[in-house]
Amino acid sequence: MSNHTTPQDSREPGRIILILGDQLSHDLPSLQVGDPQKDRLLMAEVAEEASYVPHHKKKLAFVLSAMRHFADELTAAGWDLKYVHLDDPDNSGSLTGELDRALEQFTVTEVLVTEPGEYRLKEALNRWSGPARLTMLDDSRFLASHDMFRSWAEGRKQLRMEYFYRDMRRKTGLLMQGDSPEGGKWNYDTENRKPAQNDMFMPKPMRCDPDRITQDVLELVEQRFPRNFGRLTPFWFAVTRAAALKALDHFIDVALPLFGDYQDAMLDGEPFLYHSLLSQYINIGLLNPLEVCRSAERAYYEGHAPLNAVEGFIRQIIGWREYMRGIYWLKMPGYTRENALGARRDLPDFYWSGETGMACMAAAITQTRDEAYAHHIQRLMVTGNFAMLAGINPHQVHEWYLAVYADAYEWVEAPNVIGMSQFADGGLLGSKPYAASGNYINKMSNYCRNCAYDVKQKTGPKACPFNPLYWDFLIRNREKLSKNPRLMQPYRTWDRMSADKQQEYLISAEKVLDSL
Repeated sequence: MSNHTTPQDSREPGRIILILGDQLSHDLPSLQVGDPQKDRLLMAEVAEEASYVPHHKKKLAFVLSAMRHFADELTAAGWDLKYVHLDDPDNSGSLTGELDRALEQFTVTEVLVTEPGEYRLKEALNRWSGPARLTMLDDSRFLASHDMFRSWAEGRKQLRMEYFYRDMRRKTGLLMQGDSPEGGKWNYDTENRKPAQNDMFMPKPMRCDPDRITQDVLELVEQRFPRNFGRLTPFWFAVTRAAALKALDHFIDVALPLFGDYQDAMLDGEPFLYHSLLSQYINIGLLNPLEVCRSAERAYYEGHAPLNAVEGFIRQIIGWREYMRGIYWLKMPGYTRENALGARRDLPDFYWSGETGMACMAAAITQTRDEAYAHHIQRLMVTGNFAMLAGINPHQVHEWYLAVYADAYEWVEAPNVIGMSQFADGGLLGSKPYAASGNYINKMSNYCRNCAYDVKQKTGPKACPFNPLYWDFLIRNREKLSKNPRLMQPYRTWDRMSADKQQEYLISAEKVLDSL
């Protein structure tokens, strides 16, 4: 490496600070320790990150537009920033390649980066052998460090989110009265399982009109990724921190009060219900998870939202979100290849087309196609439940979820799919498989009313496919699951059935599976 500065590099040598596409936070650790007078920032849109899975068009547009807006904010704040566009003819196609190109232009001895959220990218940076030292900082935007989670998990036979969540409540002080939880209970989930009704008022998420930067990105995505999954327009996501804060305020104001009651409900034609749609803004860095939780907590203490809603919402962030990240880094590499139940079937084509007679599956998949969004029960108990019951290869299921949702990053998506949805980690994350027949979907939704199948029929060509698949799943995995205390009752029910009834279930399931 040359010891002299180039004509483009006339300032005192400093560092290059690499900002990743999901690190769009002004309180990013590497920015906090950086010096705008000496250090340079590097942001790059690269093909490798845009295509390691076939991302939903809306996700691509969201990330690229948010990156460009954040770059403008950094420049306005006085940083010297090198920004590489996806369609730059000199673009190397990878982040490490762009580091190499930057170091040909600028004379520095150190590259600074905040730890990537995904294992594959962290490994790529650790393998990089460029002409400068790479320093990787812990990502302090998460509430639980790797060491903290590792210490919590050490020596435990089972890693249950509920106990981790209680520690996080104590750590943050959220909804706490001294050492006791607000209201005397840690968890109000039993109050949060009401089925929604069509005649309810349904709030709409805040929508943002695309500006010139976003319009340019939409054109780029349509040109570069025309065959990717999903509809690109209408595009209405917030792409700046200011707009994301408005989306947070909008959710707190209009939807949080009933979020808890109906967080597990599903209604045809109502993709959002009372959900926040804030996860993509938190996961990309536009919102800080603790500020989101504090905002919800404040709504409770001001009497705007009930405890069951606020506790349930906060649990999703400091409980599930942090817990999923902890599991991911504890078990990578290899976690995404876990397959404890030996599922081998290929992912059906209708996961990409939505063309299926099952109304619940069609609704969840077409909604995902249109909005790059489905809420947690649609993901867990509809598309995830079907994949597990049908014995779909969990790695293929994982890659589908990673591709199709705007909030999907591997650190949070993989444990949700591999562990919770598919039970492919053998029970490390969840105490039992989330297996359910059509009755659950009928109870929590109105999908079954207009379905090609009859949820009340258990077997035969018109039976809801979830019904025979549920029993087929339990029987083909009996050796692995029958000792689970939470499944003993279903197995006893099966054993009390007549041989003829058992055979009807298995034959019906075989026909469903053959049709895939």
